[in-house]
Amino acid sequence: MGTTVEKLMAVLEGKFSTELGIDLSNGESQEIFKWFLASKLYGARISSSIAARTYKEFQKCDVLTPEKILKTGWDGLVQILDNGGYARYDFSTATKLLEIMKALKRDYDGDLNELHRKARDPRNLEVRLKTLGKGIGAVTANIFLRELRTVWSKARPEPSELVQLAATNLGLLKGRKNALETLRQIWSDHPIANNDFCDFEAALIRLGKDYCRPLKYEACPLKGVCPCRRKVR
Repeated sequence: MGTTVEKLMAVLEGKFSTELGIDLSNGESQEIFKWFLASKLYGARISSSIAARTYKEFQKCDVLTPEKILKTGWDGLVQILDNGGYARYDFSTATKLLEIMKALKRDYDGDLNELHRKARDPRNLEVRLKTLGKGIGAVTANIFLRELRTVWSKARPEPSELVQLAATNLGLLKGRKNALETLRQIWSDHPIANNDFCDFEAALIRLGKDYCRPLKYEACPLKGVCPCRRKVR
C-alpha cells in the first residue's frame, strides 16, 4: 500500500483549496469563506477547470467576502460568472449566492467559524451549512468540509463516491464499511511529507473523477500499481 500511496501523491495534486491559493491551515475566517465560495462553484455539474477559472474571476474582482458579494448584486455576479465560463448556471447561481450570503450574515454575522462553533456535532454542522440556502446540497457540503478536516473538529464528512471508487480500484478499500477510518489508518501508516490526509483524499477524488469513473485505464497515471484492469471500451 505504501508504494500505491506514494505514487498517487507523486502524480496527482492534493487539496483543491491549495491549488486556488487558499490557505486553510490557520482556520482564518476569510480563507475559510474563500473555500466556501469555491466549493459552491465546484458543486455544480461543470468541469473543475471552469469552477477554478470562475473562482479566479471572483478573486480578480476582489469579490471574496459576503459583504462584497451582496454589494456586487445580481447583475454583477452574473457578469463574473459568465466571465469564468459559468454561463450555464449564471442566473441561478447568482440568485442562490445572494440568498446564502444574506443567511450567513443574518445567522452567523458572516463568519463560517461561528457556524462551526454553534454546530452541536458533525451532522448538525452539515445541516446548518445546507440550511444557508438552496445552493448548498450534499455534494457542495462534502466538497467544503473534506478540506477542513484538520481545521474544524466537527468536519467529518464520509468519503465521497469518487474517493471510494478510486480507493477500491487501487485496492485500498474492500467494501464501503468504515471507509473513512480505513483510509485514515492507511494514511497514518504511509504518510507523505508535506501532505496531510486532506491531500490524500483530494488526490483520490482527482483519480476517481478523471480516470476511474470514465474508465480511462490506459491513460491512468496509476495503472502501473493499480490492480484494477477495467479498460476503456
